[in-house]
Amino acid sequence: MARKRFREEEDATIDMTPMLDIVFIMLIFFIVTTSFVKEAGIDVTKPESDQAQKKPSANIFIAIRENGEVWMDKRMVDVERVAANIERLLAEQPTDLVVIQADKEARHGLVVDVMDQIKEAGIDNISIAAEDD
Repeated sequence: MARKRFREEEDATIDMTPMLDIVFIMLIFFIVTTSFVKEAGIDVTKPESDQAQKKPSANIFIAIRENGEVWMDKRMVDVERVAANIERLLAEQPTDLVVIQADKEARHGLVVDVMDQIKEAGIDNISIAAEDD
């Protein structure tokens, strides 16, 4: 009878807690290390360039349409408010690069005004997006 007692079936279960802990730690790691790209919110026809170069990714994009509209963070802003909007975005996620996506038909003077506003916000590293041939 003693042998019968040892042969009682044991419940074979797998403890899932360590695996779930590892999955949650990996999830947190990927959330923290992912860089979130904020786009300007509109598509523009960029000018073509033979000398276009790939730049490191930026977090702030400013789009300038052919009709003079300036877009940041998926909303239209006044040119005079570009610096304030950049300062707000810098408070959320610091960066040292701003990319201007100006339409090839946009006025040159407006692009320069936007560049002045970016420099006023304290960013000296400005790139202008172009299509590669």
